[in-house]
Amino acid sequence: MIDWNPTYLYRKIFDKEEDMNYFLENVCRYDWNLLQDGGRPLSVATKTLQEQYPEYHDEIAMYYGRWAEMLGGTIDENVMLIKPLKKKYKIYGLTNWSAETIPVAMERYGFFNDLDGIVVSGAEKTVKPYPQLYRILLDRYRIQAGESLFIDDNFGNIETARQLGFQTIHFTGQINLEETLKSKGIL
Repeated sequence: MIDWNPTYLYRKIFDKEEDMNYFLENVCRYDWNLLQDGGRPLSVATKTLQEQYPEYHDEIAMYYGRWAEMLGGTIDENVMLIKPLKKKYKIYGLTNWSAETIPVAMERYGFFNDLDGIVVSGAEKTVKPYPQLYRILLDRYRIQAGESLFIDDNFGNIETARQLGFQTIHFTGQINLEETLKSKGIL
């Protein structure tokens, strides 16, 4: 639903693409960010990484200090599907996201108001693909997995959803979500 990418910020910071890629692949890595999505405070994450990589002190500080610059906007062709789907279904969000940064996105993007509910990993202290996060969603909103469709761009998240009984769509850049939903008789 949202185009988030650290390169939107760090292309402004690094002169060379290879320096930026090195930083994002070796310093502010995906697995480090996922710890914050799991509930670790941003201040702790930043300080810990700065101590480990003092030569990148300022660049590390920017990761959450200028985090909003990593938001590229909504993926409009998917966001526009929420309202037509809501005519027949309840729509919920299940997201890996820091509890400290999601308020920025929720304020910026109105589609969050159209959701019937949302479970945020950072608030729950667990992340996808761990089944616990999915179970929180199911329990909180009294959802039956077998009567639900789970859409995600991460194959590991899709696999967990399948194991829990959800119908799934693995969203990749190669599929048109609207056409896929129509072909399944959902939209």
